[in-house]
Amino acid sequence: MFKRVFRRYFPLILILWILFVLYPNPVNLIVSIQRVLNFDADPGAVEFMLNDLPSDPAEIEKTVLARIPYHRDWELYDMPWYCPTVKQILEHEGGDCKARALVLASVLEAKNISYQIRSSPMHIWVDYERKQETSIENPQVEFYQYDPETGGRQFQVPSISRGELMDSLQQQFWSPMPDGRKALLISGLVALVAARVILRKKRAAQLVEN
Repeated sequence: MFKRVFRRYFPLILILWILFVLYPNPVNLIVSIQRVLNFDADPGAVEFMLNDLPSDPAEIEKTVLARIPYHRDWELYDMPWYCPTVKQILEHEGGDCKARALVLASVLEAKNISYQIRSSPMHIWVDYERKQETSIENPQVEFYQYDPETGGRQFQVPSISRGELMDSLQQQFWSPMPDGRKALLISGLVALVAARVILRKKRAAQLVEN
């Protein structure tokens, strides 16, 4: 019975192993997806910052990026991808593009400045009137757009090369992964594949004998 289940659901078992290593507590992944989709800005959490901030959204963004230094999720939360709350971001005094976008969105909302959330497969950013486009923040690379004022959501196929995407995944997720976690992930995958090969050989031998 076990052998049959193992063979039949082998791809699923591989995926579950990867998820287990990356997210020992899978609730963190589920919560993060929900937070990104809803993009829960928290104007109340940034009230203490408002008096020191200008009114121009571009200048606000510069100030927020300076106050929230860039740190990958592996460094702060021991996970490859995690969407924290605004309060968590401020407590850690840093974060990746999701974190910085959340703080910026919270400030803009507190100041009653309209904005939209835009995402590419590699990046999340806040868009506002007269925002300057960059190589990673432009309509061509965007695949998801969310307007918090109307609740409207739009999807499109982004124009990103496979090489750019793979380089981003390596830099963001694989390179900063702790060595111990890498070893656990790879050793588990090797063991599962080896078990699959052994079971196949045994089954082939049994068929020959019969």
